This record gives sequence, C-alpha cells and structure tokens, in this order.
Amino acid sequence: MAEFDTIAKHLIHTYPYDFVRFALQRDDLEVLDIIDTEQPTVETHRTDSLIRVRLGDGEEALVHHEFQTTDSSPPMPRRMAGYVGRGIEQYGLPFCSIVIYLRPAAGRSDPGHYLQERHGFRVLVQYQVIRLSELDGQRMLDEGPAGLLPFAPLMQRPAGLDAEAWLRQCVQATEAAVLADAVKVDLLGGLAILSGLEYGSATIRSILSEEGLMDAIMRESSFAQYIIEQGMEQGIEQGIEQGIEQGIEQGIEQGIEQGIEQGIEQGIEQGIEQGIEQGKRKSTLEAIVEVLEIRFGLSTAHPLADRIAAIDDVPHLKQLHRAAIQMPTLEAFRHLLDADE
Repeated sequence: MAEFDTIAKHLIHTYPYDFVRFALQRDDLEVLDIIDTEQPTVETHRTDSLIRVRLGDGEEALVHHEFQTTDSSPPMPRRMAGYVGRGIEQYGLPFCSIVIYLRPAAGRSDPGHYLQERHGFRVLVQYQVIRLSELDGQRMLDEGPAGLLPFAPLMQRPAGLDAEAWLRQCVQATEAAVLADAVKVDLLGGLAILSGLEYGSATIRSILSEEGLMDAIMRESSFAQYIIEQGMEQGIEQGIEQGIEQGIEQGIEQGIEQGIEQGIEQGIEQGIEQGIEQGKRKSTLEAIVEVLEIRFGLSTAHPLADRIAAIDDVPHLKQLHRAAIQMPTLEAFRHLLDADE
C-alpha cells in the first residue's frame, strides 16, 4: 500500500497549510518550510511529512504527519518515539506528531503514546492519532479544508447513505468547491486514487465519467501519469503470468526431445520476455481505447478501435496514447493514424 502513502504525501506537500491547520485545530499559523524528511541514522528513516510553522505567538514548531494504511511493524508508538527524538535532536524545535490511519481496520490499538517505566525512569512521548473512518465526512465536505477533500470518501458517511452514493457526493462536492479549476482537477485526481482503498476501480471510473470529470483528470491532474502507469503495470503483470504459462507449456513440449529441465528453463525465459511485451501492448491498447471512449465516446465496435488493435509496435502505441490525450477531436486522431500508415 506504499502507493497510497505516496499520494497522501504529495497532497500534504501541495497543501501544507490545510493539513497543519486541521491537525492543530488553529488558524493563527504560517507555513515556513517543508523539510526534507530523510533523517540520517545508522539505518535511514524517512517520515512522511515534516513542516516548519510559525504559530500566532511567534513560536516556531515542527508538525510531523505519518500516513498508515495498515498497522505498523515495528509498533507505531516505538516508531513515533524514534521520529520525535531524532527530530528534536536535529532541529531543536517543539515537535507535534500526527498519525493518520487511512483504513478503518488500521490503528485501532494505537494508544497515541510511547510509555516506558523501568527502574525508576519514565519516558513518555505523545502523539495524535487520527482514524479517517471515525471523522465526520459530511463536515469535511461542508467546512474543508480543501486540501483534505480527497480523503473524504474514506471518512464516515452520513447515516442512510450507501457507499456509492457517498463517493458520488464527495466527487460532486469537490467539483463544486470554490477553487481554481486546476486545483479542483488535482484534488479530484487524488480523490480517485485514495478512494481505491475502499471502492472498486470500476465504480470510481464510472462515477467520474458520469460526472464528466474523467477526461479533465486524465489530461490535467498531476496524478494522471500515476493512473496510467498503474494500468500499465497491471497489464504487464498479467502478461508475464500468461507468458510464463505459455512458456512452460512450450518448454515441456521441447523437453520431450531436448530434456525436460532445459526445455522448461528456456520456455520460462521466453515466456517472461513474451509476457512483458504482450502485457505492455495490451495495457497500452486498453489505455488508448479508454481515453478515446472517455473523451469522444468511441465504442469498441468502432472501426477505429479495430485499426488500433491491429498495431503491434509498442513504442508506436505509446505515441498514439499521448496523442489520444492531447488531440482536440476524434477526427484529428484519425488523421494522425492515417498519416502513420
């Protein structure tokens, strides 16, 4: 689940004031800096986010956010004690730490502190625990802050509202927010990815498409490349699996004549190579058709879809995929395809 931590980190680095204001529950603060969070120790540790702020009374402090999709190993209290100790040692500023659990089952036993009492010595490190599933999602939509809107689908939905209706409401509220269009598209891209922790990809894409937002997200959101790459990775993985199966079958047949061991080994190698190539081609073809479908209503029965499916060259398909995102009309895309032929 590291990818969801990465998306959360991107959002907090893009909208640091919103996150700090939400964590500290105060408005009288100023964000001074987002600090490179690699902390040099014998073994490198990296916190998710470390933000230097100036509070209303003039005091500076560090606000540390840690995102978790599952329970931590080693236990979170021990990790947080280490983060706080190293942060105070390195920066010499007051330290405010917050752990945000993205999934309902995560962090239920996190006490919000590290406590050691041994031999007359007492060590206590406290931090704030936020479980998104326990927060009022409707209040987040109504009051913000805007930078946290992508997390709203993971929060507690209003009574009597089913999950799909809640996701649609979160999408509509984000789209209706009084923000610059570029900001809204970026927030919707983050919402689309983070919603994957609780919702199926088909449901997410369907709602975004029905709301007329998928095209803008794919063209303008900073998360668009991530969404595309995720689809390609899945295609490659499927291709490798299929290739290995085919390779083993071919290897066994060759092994009857050349020796089973040698044949299987060669077959697996060939299968992996074929599978990677097949996976890249398949995922890129699907990505092209999906973009054309979302942007221009292209159906899989359209003759243009058959022409694209007949192309074997993966680099050429990648060029067509970029063109599908950028071309102003389906006719312009067809002219490009004609010129390539």
